Amino acid sequence: MPITFGQVFVQGEVGSGEAITGTLADGTALNMQVDVKAHHTDGSLRHAVISTVLPQLSAGQPQTIKLVKTNPYSAAPPAMAMTDLLNSGFEASVSIHMGGTTYTASAATLLNGGTAAPWLAGPHVNEWIVAAPLKTAGGVAHPHLTARFAIRSYAGLGKAKVDVIIENGWAYEPNPQDFTYDVQVTVGGQPAYSRTALTHYHHARWRKSFWWGTAPQAHLRHSTAYLIASRAVPNYDQSIAISESGLSYFKSIFDAAPTGPMGNGIATAYMPTTGGRPDIGLIPAWGAMTILSMDRRAKDLTLAMGDLAGSWPTHYRDRLTGRPISLADYPYMTLYPATSDSFNPVANRQESMPACVAGCSNPNVADTDHQPAFSYLPYLLTGEHYHLEELQFYAMWSVGSGVPAYREYGKGLVYSSQIRGQAWVLRNLYDAAYILPDSDPMKGQINHILANNLAWFNANYTHNPGANVFGALIHSYAFAYNNETGIAPWQDDFFTSVIGHAAERGFPGTPALLAWKAKFSVGRMTDPGYCWVMGSIYAFNLRTTNASPLYTTYAQAYQASVSPALLAAPCASTAMAGVIQAETGTPMVGGAMIGYPTSATGFPANMQPALAYARDAGIMNADTAWNKFNQRQLKADYSTEPQFAIVPR
Repeated sequence: MPITFGQVFVQGEVGSGEAITGTLADGTALNMQVDVKAHHTDGSLRHAVISTVLPQLSAGQPQTIKLVKTNPYSAAPPAMAMTDLLNSGFEASVSIHMGGTTYTASAATLLNGGTAAPWLAGPHVNEWIVAAPLKTAGGVAHPHLTARFAIRSYAGLGKAKVDVIIENGWAYEPNPQDFTYDVQVTVGGQPAYSRTALTHYHHARWRKSFWWGTAPQAHLRHSTAYLIASRAVPNYDQSIAISESGLSYFKSIFDAAPTGPMGNGIATAYMPTTGGRPDIGLIPAWGAMTILSMDRRAKDLTLAMGDLAGSWPTHYRDRLTGRPISLADYPYMTLYPATSDSFNPVANRQESMPACVAGCSNPNVADTDHQPAFSYLPYLLTGEHYHLEELQFYAMWSVGSGVPAYREYGKGLVYSSQIRGQAWVLRNLYDAAYILPDSDPMKGQINHILANNLAWFNANYTHNPGANVFGALIHSYAFAYNNETGIAPWQDDFFTSVIGHAAERGFPGTPALLAWKAKFSVGRMTDPGYCWVMGSIYAFNLRTTNASPLYTTYAQAYQASVSPALLAAPCASTAMAGVIQAETGTPMVGGAMIGYPTSATGFPANMQPALAYARDAGIMNADTAWNKFNQRQLKADYSTEPQFAIVPR
């Protein structure tokens, strides 16, 4: 039974002079192929794609694989030849019928064409990526629609996994539009998938995966403890037992959702929709459920949502490189209409993307302020190239779709967005920079963008003696509340959480920004002039009018942010709970925090990761803040939605 999976490693555990092999629980040695993708800054292994063949298992039979260090090969074993696969009769093809014309693409033909890019290479498994425009029988290429295949072949088993990806996503191709077509996929000469009247939205793509040969039936469970120990994912509370009701609920709503090509699954199709949602966080709820439970339903949903990330119009591929478009190559790129602001004087070209001209009906609308992290965990767990490119597409769309001058062109600065938008764009960038292969040119480009942003935030806040005393972000759209006198602490907490997760993954310069930022979350819980119950308040007033200077104490901010009745009530008392309940309509008790305290997406939940990272960073009074937060009344039930259930390490 062949298996292939992605694996992250604790920094320093597998050194540059060491290799990985595996054993089963009974001591049986496994022949493993380890395709190394990324290293930590000390040269130790960070991420690899691992393949092996297990003994045949009976239905429901568990098997444990233990990864162990060994000496590296004296010489790399030879890779399997592509001709071995082609000579065995492999074929997969896609056919699209549209407006009386049929367009096709053949994986075998493309493999024979000599343009295949290797993704996995070794004696046990090889994977090749091939792509070409869909063409008519006469060889006329469709100007927009492209077929891509990822073919993973296992030596000597007569099996291959085939990903079929159809894209409508060339950057700068004139007249982008939606297309409606009938599609059929065949594998090994047999029909594998078909769909009639599929509307394929512009700058979107879809993927379907098939097996040539019998598909292996295996569910691979990573070690939750090791995954969290690697710091590749946040420190989700491992004492939480993900509930059967939560797993069943998410599976049922996913099964009832649009999950075919161009579907949105259980993510909010219109991303700008406000309110608490399971798709918002460092990792979405379904991903956090996967990490904590490794339940098959949660993992299947996580990987399926990674596939459906292709449904949003965020996919712009550069014809010159064949790769997702990069701000490094197009510093004046934008989705806004062409102006002098989008004209690149060095390259002497207009870099505004052509507008959609026909159809343009995609109900899946992307934005940066409410964007899920669709693809980081799927790529981390599987090492599949599709999820890697989704990371790249979303990272570059997030920094490159807006007004070029606002981001200072190729610098990719995010400061002009809403605070939550800045948080989620930086999350996308840090995720990509952490896990992209070392050989990928976009890794360095994204790290450069991150360095630019870190320099901006540190110059304007961390190292600025005139910065506010609270540790709050106050630029751009921050003052969007109470007649431009108040900011949203929960959005600020999102930002602190993103910087905290970047710091624990070792990104240079982030600890200093975290130390400055985290004092805002800590101060709202510990300052004697501010009642900690209101630490999760919706709007925190920082000035009297939009022209007034900022307050300089928490006591001033508290008096300006809450009602006279709350000011008169003792902090955390039953009397205060009664006032909050009367003012908000939310059932309260003494010692419960404001802002939907029992909701897994409420404002106390939003605050939790920021406080956890503050304590991990050793911020002054962070221990007190965390202990007070942890002892609050009316806590959320994270067993059904754990994306904010992050605790100190």
